[in-house]
Amino acid sequence: MRRRLFLLALALVAVGGLGVTLAMGIRSAGGTADAGGVQAQARDAPAPRLRGTTLDGSSFDLAGRRGSVVLVNVWASWCDPCRQELPVLAAAQQRWSAQGFLVAGIDMHDNAESARRMLAETGAKDLTSVIDPQGTTAVAWGARGVPESFLVDRTGTSGGGSGAQWTTAGCSSAFRNY
Repeated sequence: MRRRLFLLALALVAVGGLGVTLAMGIRSAGGTADAGGVQAQARDAPAPRLRGTTLDGSSFDLAGRRGSVVLVNVWASWCDPCRQELPVLAAAQQRWSAQGFLVAGIDMHDNAESARRMLAETGAKDLTSVIDPQGTTAVAWGARGVPESFLVDRTGTSGGGSGAQWTTAGCSSAFRNY
């Protein structure tokens, strides 16, 4: 009995140590932390690759969008803050698309049917969204959760990421600055 308790305690210490090591590694893996401790993707770095099949079955490649300001938004249909944010992003795209603003979603760890339904329910069905069932594309962008967004300027350079939920004023300010 004592041996089992010792082994259980040892396993808990090992798992805890691994968790701390991983957390420290993620925190120091690059980028900068904002005032809330949110790690952001490095500023002024080439945007990671974003290419794949969209929810409507077409192909998308971010490299072909040079000349546009692109807000890459990581989201999922099971995410309540995403449900609130998507209408704001759809309205921003509609308002500034003629000036070269585009929202490109990464729908991660999701069911395509549920994702399409959520886009329709939130009035965001016109947003392009790449399917990312395993979350590998979102991770490559530096996402640690949903919603999370990354701005890409007209030259294909990422301005960093933010876990903050987008507002109409935030979209307007970001577009003017890029």
